[in-house]
Amino acid sequence: MHHTARAGLAAAILGLALGCLALGPALGRGFTLVQDMVFVPGPSFSPFTFGLAGGAARVVPSDAVVTALAQVLPAELVQKLLLLAVFVVGCSGTALLVPSSLGPRLVAGAFYVWNPYVAERLLIGQWALLLGYAGLPWVIRAVWSGRRVALAVLPAAVGGFAAMTVTAITALPVAVARGSCTPGGWVRVARVAAVLAAFSLPWLVPTVLRPEGLRGDPLGVDAFAARADTPFGTVGSLLSLGGIWNAHAVPPGYGTVLGAAARLLLTLVGIAFFVRGPVPYRRGLVAAALLGLGVAGAGVTEPGRAAFRQAVQLWGGFAVFRDAQQFVAPLALVAAVGLGLLADRVARERVWVAALVLVPIAVLPSMAWGSLGRLGSVAYPRSWTAARELIRRDPEAGDVLVLPFESYRQFPWNGGRAVLDPAQRFFASPGRRVVSNDAVRVGDLVIGNEDPRAREVGRVLGEAAPDLQGAGFRYVVVDAGTPAERQRFAGWLRGATVLVDTPDLRLYRYAGPVRRIPPS
Repeated sequence: MHHTARAGLAAAILGLALGCLALGPALGRGFTLVQDMVFVPGPSFSPFTFGLAGGAARVVPSDAVVTALAQVLPAELVQKLLLLAVFVVGCSGTALLVPSSLGPRLVAGAFYVWNPYVAERLLIGQWALLLGYAGLPWVIRAVWSGRRVALAVLPAAVGGFAAMTVTAITALPVAVARGSCTPGGWVRVARVAAVLAAFSLPWLVPTVLRPEGLRGDPLGVDAFAARADTPFGTVGSLLSLGGIWNAHAVPPGYGTVLGAAARLLLTLVGIAFFVRGPVPYRRGLVAAALLGLGVAGAGVTEPGRAAFRQAVQLWGGFAVFRDAQQFVAPLALVAAVGLGLLADRVARERVWVAALVLVPIAVLPSMAWGSLGRLGSVAYPRSWTAARELIRRDPEAGDVLVLPFESYRQFPWNGGRAVLDPAQRFFASPGRRVVSNDAVRVGDLVIGNEDPRAREVGRVLGEAAPDLQGAGFRYVVVDAGTPAERQRFAGWLRGATVLVDTPDLRLYRYAGPVRRIPPS
């Protein structure tokens, strides 16, 4: 037990060091805002936080946890601690899965947190998914031992929607493998399933109960399918733990033949050593990896995409399978533990073990320093804070509309990085809803709005003279847009008063009571 605790501590320290190296400028003062990663100062609880407004409940319960933590710690510190936790929790948990000495355990932990999967999910901003990914090795240990399963699932429970689905696909095959070889094992399987179901309730309940969540847009299946980001095609990219649909989430210099070949070889070697390894949970985790790879690969084929489209149309909750590449997570764990078993073979040569710890960094050097600067830390402009204070002090009813009516922004003050518009979280309050566009553009495809209110606003904005006050809005925030767009918005808002007017943000307010026009 003493040796296990020492190994866990050493791996946690290694994970912290790797996290600092990977995040780099993202650990500076301010917030890291990139793609889906949106944190705001002084967040407030609102219906959106709990999945009761807007589109699908993908931010549940992660936004609620962040908002709660931000009541006692600065929100920017909360973000940095959560990002570092991915590396610390993932590295230490994987190290403890390897039945060996300290060196091989560190090899496994290093690979699990430094690979294309982690690099690409960081660049796309999916910190909540990565938190569940970090917890996977702890879930495997807990499911196999039958102890503390609920505690092990907690990181995925915080992550929510996608994190819990990836965890379920990993945990259940391991639970079944364990249950098939022990007396009363099926009772354990039922307990694991019950824990997974219970921790899924925060996002599952609002998804089921809201009528607008019953159907999803099947276009998302094609937009978010895995794609080739190496010279070895889509399947080769998935086996390399890459293959993300968003080309902007690929680390710099990732597609070189030599680097891609090295990463693919490293993963395949890890898989080979795991499949022949002596670990007791081997059959269950191999089954989970094959299941995850099957889900990821299904979206590459037309029959697979057709099946996913039908599922999404049947129920919007199945949209979690659109971004299928995320399900190669258990394969990453297989490869990591396998590399630890390989290191165990050469454990007598400490120099070789130390070299193996550095191999993941050597084959993916552009993951370092915030993917060579793609991640950074910025402060929100003062105009945003001034506008929020004016809105929160106003006792009059009426919602907030965000223009331009697009979901992603490239603010100059954020270094031009694309980010999901932070306004919905920044200006949120318990009694006033912030409405922004939740349609997503991927190339020439547009995945439609999930939020009925956003669809209604889209129809209003399509009119020659949009009546925004009649649509229920007291405030309009213009936080981006070209000069021509801002001039057009100013024409729409002639009857509103400009309260904040800066290059970063313009805030309009309508006088008098809001006269909400019923949706057609």
